[in-house]
Amino acid sequence: MHIITLTSDWSENDYYVASLKGKLLSACPEAQIIDINHRIKAFNISQAAFVVRNSYPHFQENTVHIIAVCTEPETGEGLLAARKDNHYFLCADNGILGLLGGNEPEEVVAIKGDQAEDSKTFPALTVFARIAGELSKGTPLSKLGSPVTNYCMQTPLRATIENHKITGSVIYIDSYQNAITNISRELFDRIGNGRAFEIYVQSKHDMVNRINNRYNETEPGDLLAIFNSSGLLEIAIRNGNAAGLLKLTTNSTIRVEFEET
Repeated sequence: MHIITLTSDWSENDYYVASLKGKLLSACPEAQIIDINHRIKAFNISQAAFVVRNSYPHFQENTVHIIAVCTEPETGEGLLAARKDNHYFLCADNGILGLLGGNEPEEVVAIKGDQAEDSKTFPALTVFARIAGELSKGTPLSKLGSPVTNYCMQTPLRATIENHKITGSVIYIDSYQNAITNISRELFDRIGNGRAFEIYVQSKHDMVNRINNRYNETEPGDLLAIFNSSGLLEIAIRNGNAAGLLKLTTNSTIRVEFEET
């Protein structure tokens, strides 16, 4: 059985999702179609990349991932199909491949001109569905487009290190309004080396000096820090709304200061 995942900023109130699923099933009736997320903020490729980046490794190899966010190509740009970590990704040439992080794709092709010309305003329907069907049938990526190496490559925002401090940013607000940062457990442990620390949430006013193993180690309503299932530092309020109460948004600053030795 072939798996095709869908990520978009279409919400669930329009015909777009149903249309694409119908087209995919017409091209590949045996496919299993999995919705990853259709509530990406409109045109927000960073949010889409974060969701896909933390989802795709849990799918079986050769899964096809359609990322339908900002898919109408800008002038001079096009549509891409890529193979990365033995998965396939269909997206616009808008930088999202780089935002997926990790290793660079093993192969990237620009979808052939005769296919891209009919993309109009709904390329996920007119182009990606066809390409996904071909990939599900075993068609090599090299036969679906022309190899490219100069595609747009944005990179994920990284935490900075200065002496005994790590300065990171909130990169994602989840559905519980927990603030996920770009500070990884590996970076925290490497720089901290077991030292005492204080985590400041935007200012000196809100501070945490311990890392939870579970959310329920903290009393309801209290601020906490925890490394989530993706290995990233997360700021939360137990049974509360951290982002709303602390006025956190993506790019809000989170600073870790380790005890000087």
